[in-house]
Amino acid sequence: MALILVLLLGLLAASRLFRHDPPAPLPSAAAAMSGASVRYVAGKADGAGLPAPDDRARRRRVLIEHLQLVDHTYCSYRAGSRYPAGSRPMAEHIDQNAPNAPVTEMHPLRLEGGGSDATVQVQTAQSRVYLAAGEAVTFSLRAVDAAGRVLPLVVTRALARGITYGATRAAPQVTLPFADDGNGADPVAGDGAFAGVLAPAQTGLAGFDGTIRTEVGFNAGGKSGAVLFDVIHTPELPAVWSGPAREAVENGALAFILKLDVRMPGRYVISGRVDDAAGRPFALLTFNDILGPGPNDVRLAVFGKLVRDREAALPLTLRDVDGYLLKENPGSATDRALLPRLEGKVLTSGAHPLSGFSDAEWQSEERSRYLAEFGKDVALARQQLAAFDPGQPLPPSECAQPGQNAPLKIGEGGAPSVK
Repeated sequence: MALILVLLLGLLAASRLFRHDPPAPLPSAAAAMSGASVRYVAGKADGAGLPAPDDRARRRRVLIEHLQLVDHTYCSYRAGSRYPAGSRPMAEHIDQNAPNAPVTEMHPLRLEGGGSDATVQVQTAQSRVYLAAGEAVTFSLRAVDAAGRVLPLVVTRALARGITYGATRAAPQVTLPFADDGNGADPVAGDGAFAGVLAPAQTGLAGFDGTIRTEVGFNAGGKSGAVLFDVIHTPELPAVWSGPAREAVENGALAFILKLDVRMPGRYVISGRVDDAAGRPFALLTFNDILGPGPNDVRLAVFGKLVRDREAALPLTLRDVDGYLLKENPGSATDRALLPRLEGKVLTSGAHPLSGFSDAEWQSEERSRYLAEFGKDVALARQQLAAFDPGQPLPPSECAQPGQNAPLKIGEGGAPSVK
């Protein structure tokens, strides 16, 4: 019986090996048409040379994205350059609004042997970072515990020295007294805050040009620590302010005119802050030009269109003026010689009407050149999209959005016409 089963299985295998199945039937015309349709939708073009629908949509999307990119470049540059670099909204430079504000920090106690102790927090402050010839800086520190309670503090040493690199020059150093007695730099006696003053002109650091580091060692809550204060000092006095400031409306702009007696000719960079009638920060003004020796006028001008666009509440007040002579070949530790700063209010303008200021955008050869080039990119991108899909409207320009300028017509202001 087993032998018969083996023979039957062999015959079945042999029949399958030598069997020829009939050929598959040819597809019908409808099936062929259906197959062609499927191939066309998949992106093939059968001799017509036209892109498939999905490829056409992709190409149109690419053209639109390119137009939006070049339009954004054109509109952003135009909006950002409608005011000159010397008269900018303070909102763009909020970090420069209060140059004379003290620099404050709070950090865990840094132990003298290394590491830190978070159970003791050290609060430090210094009145300024840059020191012109004859200026002084105030340092203060106090210690608190984790709950904010003031800890008893003893200053063990305070040493200021000029930082030098290598053995190129001498490194003078002086000691500073720190006290909590309510006198001098310390406003309140016995409040746990110790203060000291560094006036380089009155010490052996009078002629030092560069960074002066003050190291203060102390004991707070039975633990020893140290803090570092750095200032940048320039001993040269390149120019001095002379005579009262005045104002004038010139060429549709409000100019604050300051007198500067120049001792060292060269390029001067001078900045001033402007507040509106309500005391709100309004503009940052910058002067950047070469001045010769002797009396010079420094004009810090509020651009007319800035006044008109922001509907400034006049009068405007100029305050906190500072600046420096740029050393193109310094040969010293610093690249500038600082001017004496004018702290606080310098001059308040008259209550001029807004109609007296120009509403024209700032113009220069560089701006016109950039607008022309960016405008060419926009015009070309519009041409390409219009030629590809003439039946569809072009996307609106970003220049027409709120916060931008009114849109220019193609062919005006540097944007070439489409022909």
